[in-house]
Amino acid sequence: MSDQKPKHETPTAHTGLKIKAPKAKAAGIPGIAKAVGQANRYMKTGQAIKLSLKLNQKGGVDCPGCAWPDPDDDRSRLGEYCENGMKAIAEEAQKTTIGRDFFAQNSVAELGDWSDFKLGKSGRIAEPMVLEAGATHYTPISWKEANAMIAGELKALKNPDEAVFYTSGRTSNEAAFMYQLMVRSFGTNNMPDCSNMCHESSGHGLNNTIGIGKGTVSLEDIHNSDLLLIIGQNPGTNHPRMLSSLEKCKENGGKIITINPLREAGLVNFINPQRLGKVLGGGTPLTDLHLPVALNGDVALLKAIMLRIWHQDREQGGSILDWDFISEKTAGYEAFVEDLRRQDFTDLATASGVPRAQILTAVDMIRKAKSVIICWAMGVTQHENGVANVQEIVNLLLMKGAIGKPGSGVCPVRGHSNVQGNRTVGIWEAPHDAFLDKLATNFGINPPRKHGYSTVEAIHAMNRGKVNVFFALGGNFLSAAPDTAYTATGLERCQLTVHVSTKLNRSHLVTGKRALILPCLGRTEIDLQDQGEQFVTVENSMSIVHRSKGVLPPCSEHLRSEPAIIGTLAAALLGDQATVSWQEWVGDYDLVREAIEKTIPEFAGYNEKVRHDFGFYLPNGLQNGQFPTSDGKAHFTVNKVPTNQLNEGEYQLMTIRSHDQFNTTIYGLDDRYRGVKNERRVVFMHPEDMKARGWQAKQAINLINEHGGTRRVAESFLLVPYDIPRNCLAAYFPEANVLVPIDSFDDRSKTPASKRIVVRLEEA
Repeated sequence: MSDQKPKHETPTAHTGLKIKAPKAKAAGIPGIAKAVGQANRYMKTGQAIKLSLKLNQKGGVDCPGCAWPDPDDDRSRLGEYCENGMKAIAEEAQKTTIGRDFFAQNSVAELGDWSDFKLGKSGRIAEPMVLEAGATHYTPISWKEANAMIAGELKALKNPDEAVFYTSGRTSNEAAFMYQLMVRSFGTNNMPDCSNMCHESSGHGLNNTIGIGKGTVSLEDIHNSDLLLIIGQNPGTNHPRMLSSLEKCKENGGKIITINPLREAGLVNFINPQRLGKVLGGGTPLTDLHLPVALNGDVALLKAIMLRIWHQDREQGGSILDWDFISEKTAGYEAFVEDLRRQDFTDLATASGVPRAQILTAVDMIRKAKSVIICWAMGVTQHENGVANVQEIVNLLLMKGAIGKPGSGVCPVRGHSNVQGNRTVGIWEAPHDAFLDKLATNFGINPPRKHGYSTVEAIHAMNRGKVNVFFALGGNFLSAAPDTAYTATGLERCQLTVHVSTKLNRSHLVTGKRALILPCLGRTEIDLQDQGEQFVTVENSMSIVHRSKGVLPPCSEHLRSEPAIIGTLAAALLGDQATVSWQEWVGDYDLVREAIEKTIPEFAGYNEKVRHDFGFYLPNGLQNGQFPTSDGKAHFTVNKVPTNQLNEGEYQLMTIRSHDQFNTTIYGLDDRYRGVKNERRVVFMHPEDMKARGWQAKQAINLINEHGGTRRVAESFLLVPYDIPRNCLAAYFPEANVLVPIDSFDDRSKTPASKRIVVRLEEA
């Protein structure tokens, strides 16, 4: 009997946990030291220097990390990046490569015993590899043979819906557009992507209320707003360059309210490493008020705030709400208020977990603010009521007339560099007919109209034997997905799994009957095609489309760009039925951009405008003061308050990132800001909750979820006492993703509820 962990799980061996007091300041000299240390350890020195000077610069390399926009006019020539941005490029531009010798020495089973950190740091994949049916090791394969294998498997399917084509947010606009055109030419809309697992609730909530599924603000709005509300978000780790924008807001007299179960160092105080005075002076205090909301207490909290504002408006003769805006620009206010009037402030405050006095302070700040922006991330969206959370945010802004005017609006902060751009150019399992009509007219295809599988639906379909080919354009699908064991079983039931990747990850170890790893160029590398050096384009969180051009030589001669991988596969798959010259598109990305412009009117003048230093903004109706809804108005909505009941001995757990990771990529084993060193299998718990169980710091416990009658266990997590709301827990993903039930998701967005998982605890 083997005592090895299943391949889908990370090893449970502990590495020497040390617990320190959480930090109260972010960035500064320690951030610089960590960034330089990562570059020095994993990159060639000359390449690290060259790349750091081009990262996020005009016409340079767009950081493969977060999607926070670059400043238009004051970019630092010495370093327009953050600590985690440097970690991202150190990960992508590693000096070590792995190929046939590495895979000959390490079987798939042996690699399964490696930690995610060790897998990622093993090196860049240098050549295409195949795992044949029944084989124990990956072996080399030519690109021609790999394409023939994929095309053969796809053509052998009974129908195209037996294939799933996943996309990671790192994929460029050009690659994403080619990918969706290939897939729809093949005959399916089965295109789940990472949006399904993160901000899909934002898109649904915003489209339902204001008619556009994206943010409505610019950096200038952030800098000049009277009040920022930051909800369910940790910028100091997940998008650190946002802190510079928050700093400017504070210096311009703005206030900041943070709503989050944890008090995060990056929102307490920011030491801007590019400003010597700030380094010497101790930084800039950011948060004026922190509301420690309990897990999934956001609807209750927002309703409590809005109820009190509504009462104050009545008491003060209608001087607080923007009545002109409400009457002229909105619909649904009467039903919204009727529901609000039925609420009890004390009950709402109790359900939110936030003390009454703090809520009233927030009400006072919001009431006085003339402009308000609300920013949020996955702490809002990854709930069974994620769409409702977003719609309550919109309700509050509509009461204040705080959408579509300077310094006000919605700001869903995307977590990956081009996840928003992917959706804009067609990566979506539920496309609109107007987009499909354009594809039919422009490319002579008959695109399928039936909606495809979302991520959750794709996992179910694989487990039910309805999917035989799984193709992933980037990402680490297994680790990012919910219910890891169930996802793993689904992947193993496929005939073929294919991953376009730069580095090794756990998805390469849990495979179909056969598996391929196709190595692609990183964003940092020079992309040389038939018509010369190419650049790609991306869209950031504020709808700015701009260039990214690699500056480093490819780490292996066997790598291909993502557009080249897709173009050559499309030619092999579609053959004589191809309606575009895929090879010409591979040779000249301007042709791809011309095709995008022809299909999506917002990209008019694409090739010309994207060559401007700052790129260009994609237009939306709100820029003209109009809501692009069916009736031209923004809509108030009525949303239920979640019950969030727990039985005796139960807790609610949220998954979070450490400061040493980006999505499923692990940069190291420390969470510097939260005081955790040299360990990832930890669970944060309130000291009084630990005392009630008679438990001590560093004690090993198992976490158990039994949603839907299925027992899910995350073994041997070490307790870390932390200032977190009572009965609430936090643990890092992907290690805790095994606990996220596949059937716990928002009914409308299908986003998994990773931010509230009901668990029991037992001693390990």
